[in-house]
Amino acid sequence: MNNLKKDFIKIYHDERGVLLLMVLNLLISLGLFVFSILSLNPNAAVVKVGYGDIGGYRDGTWVSLIAFPVLALIYGILHNILTIRIFHKRGSGMAKFFLISTTLLILGTILVLTRLLGEA
Repeated sequence: MNNLKKDFIKIYHDERGVLLLMVLNLLISLGLFVFSILSLNPNAAVVKVGYGDIGGYRDGTWVSLIAFPVLALIYGILHNILTIRIFHKRGSGMAKFFLISTTLLILGTILVLTRLLGEA
């Protein structure tokens, strides 16, 4: 834990690009969290929870959509901690690559969620 704090301070002082991407990652995942929480519909008996190439959209309960807020928390918190570890072991370039990949994953998750909500 102490090592993470030292590495974060180093990122804060030396690597503004990594810090900016970490904040962007946190803000986008916070947006995904709020969007996914607001889109939960506990009154609905059946919602669209997934898509398969052969069977089309799959029906399920609204509880299955709790995976999206959980993913938002994982992307926002756990991936920023992993970024600090990657920065310590591999450097700034790999940390930036990881953060850009995470941002693309978040945007893909938002796309999937909006498509599922559009079919409901």
